[in-house]
Amino acid sequence: MRTLPVLVYDGDCAFCTSCVRFAERRIGPRCEATPWQFADLAALGTDERRASHEVLWITPPGRVHGGARAVAKLLLSAGGGWAVLGAALTLPPVSWAARGVYRLVADNRQRMPGGTPACAVPPARRPPAA
Repeated sequence: MRTLPVLVYDGDCAFCTSCVRFAERRIGPRCEATPWQFADLAALGTDERRASHEVLWITPPGRVHGGARAVAKLLLSAGGGWAVLGAALTLPPVSWAARGVYRLVADNRQRMPGGTPACAVPPARRPPAA
């Protein structure tokens, strides 16, 4: 059984990879970070469609959090001031705004600093809106 949460991200996306490296250096989350392309997604309780659509935070017992909620969990795990910011991201109306901003950034990650055309998620691989 895993003892640390797993942060699953798109390793083919330069923007996503840069964000994870920044978090590892500056924020210090308590987790294992792995690109979904190298992860055993079924063992983690998720699939390629979801992992290619959003960053995932998977707890040791197997609960999967995606998108802005995954970012909040990452910040909470770091403690200190980061945890305060993470907690704020879980509370309405901040959580509503965070979901919208996350989706806007994720859907346009190829346009973000460091992003490339390879970062774009083809519409056919995006899950339907919840």
